[in-house]
Amino acid sequence: MTFRRIKYKSEADFVKLRESAKVVAITLAEVAKYVKPGVPLTYLDSIGEQCIRDHHAIPSFKGFEGYPASLCLSVNDVVVHGIPKPNDVLRDGDIVSVDCGALLNGFHGDFAYTFAVGEVKEEVRLLMERTKESLMLGIKAAVSGNTVGDIGHAVQSYCEQFNYGVVRELCGHGIGRDMHERPDIPNYGRPHTGDRLQPGMCICIEPMITLGTHKIYMEKDGWTIHTQDNKPAAHYEHQMIITDKGTEVISSYKLIGEVLGTQELY
Repeated sequence: MTFRRIKYKSEADFVKLRESAKVVAITLAEVAKYVKPGVPLTYLDSIGEQCIRDHHAIPSFKGFEGYPASLCLSVNDVVVHGIPKPNDVLRDGDIVSVDCGALLNGFHGDFAYTFAVGEVKEEVRLLMERTKESLMLGIKAAVSGNTVGDIGHAVQSYCEQFNYGVVRELCGHGIGRDMHERPDIPNYGRPHTGDRLQPGMCICIEPMITLGTHKIYMEKDGWTIHTQDNKPAAHYEHQMIITDKGTEVISSYKLIGEVLGTQELY
């Protein structure tokens, strides 16, 4: 077993991380304009890749361990890592998680947003709303001196009161020059356990919450993760840095909010 140390960042690193996160924010907002019934997933992927490259960045996901696309596009019961395929088209009532990563000046930006396609069922709308709220609660717990268990407990305790499934096998992560670094950030856990948050860290918190069971399975493609009962899943992700002055969310949904006509806290 290889021990992974936490890679602490400097103020100069934080500047570059903010720039990478800005590219992701712009890209997700651009993709948001095209999330409509009848739109092929491959078209969304092409929009995302072009936007990333137009901002002098490289898609973090494309080619990562063989992943073939620039975005992860996960529809309905696909939790994460959905590969856009030519025959996959958005339909009214779908939800789609758009996960985006951009590499700029040696550092990665990475975060995600779940979109409603047309009119969705009320129970699905609530799942999305509450999953996003669990992310906000996780962010509140992500302060220097707390632990990753505090974050996971905040997410889990909120979501499970609605009898939602909290996926165990997938988690948030540290991020920097590598897209996935230590510490792992599970969406469940006990307070005061696990790695302690300290200034110099950059992390991604990403609740993956289901309308039914927390159990999942992977397709034969080695990427696409489904809920075992084929019920919908929502996925939101923010990226933040831990500093001496507090926690700063460097990702942003505000440009997405301008497209959708919604108010976003971050």
